[in-house]
Amino acid sequence: MLKLYGGTRSRASIVQWYLEEREIPYEFVQLNLEAGEHQQPEYLAINPFGKVPAIVDGDFQLWESGAILLYLAEKSGELPESIEARMTATQWVLFANATLGVGLFVEASRERETPRLLSPLNQILERQAFLLGDKLTVADVAVGSYLAYASMMLGLPFSDYPVVDDYVKRLSSREAFTKTIGKRPS
Repeated sequence: MLKLYGGTRSRASIVQWYLEEREIPYEFVQLNLEAGEHQQPEYLAINPFGKVPAIVDGDFQLWESGAILLYLAEKSGELPESIEARMTATQWVLFANATLGVGLFVEASRERETPRLLSPLNQILERQAFLLGDKLTVADVAVGSYLAYASMMLGLPFSDYPVVDDYVKRLSSREAFTKTIGKRPS
C-alpha cells in the first residue's frame, strides 16, 4: 500500500486531499517534525532533504508535493493521453508551487502579486467551473490548496475576485477537502 509521509501543518495535506478525491488507498505516516523525525536516517533514505511530504509506493520513492500529485494523477489514469493536455495539467501544478504559493505567501511581494495572479485566475474561472474544464482535476487540487491555505492561514480575502472566492468555497465544501485540508490545525 502507498505510504504518505507528512507532519502537522505540512503540504502532505495537499497530497492527502488528492488521494481522498481519487479514492486511492494509502497509509498516512505522521512524522513528528518538532521532534526531528524527518531528519532521522530512516526518513532521509526516502527524502535526503528531510522535507515532507514524500511517498513510498512499493519500491518507488518520491518527494515534492507537485511531483507526487502528478505521479498519482498519471498512475490513477486522470491525465489525458496527449502530451499537450498532460503538460497543461503539469503547468497548473507547477504554477501552484512555484508562482501562486510564492506570490501569496511571501509577504514582501503579496500586495503586488495578488492582483497579478488572481485577476487572470478569476477570468479563467468565469469561463469554466474548474481549471481544466468541467471537472475537478489534479490542477484544482494543486491551485485550490494554496488558495485555501491563503484564506485560512493568512486571512487573505478574495472579495475582489468573486469567481475565485466561489471556486475556493466550492472546493472547500468537498468531502475529501474537509477530511484533509479542512481539518488542518491553524
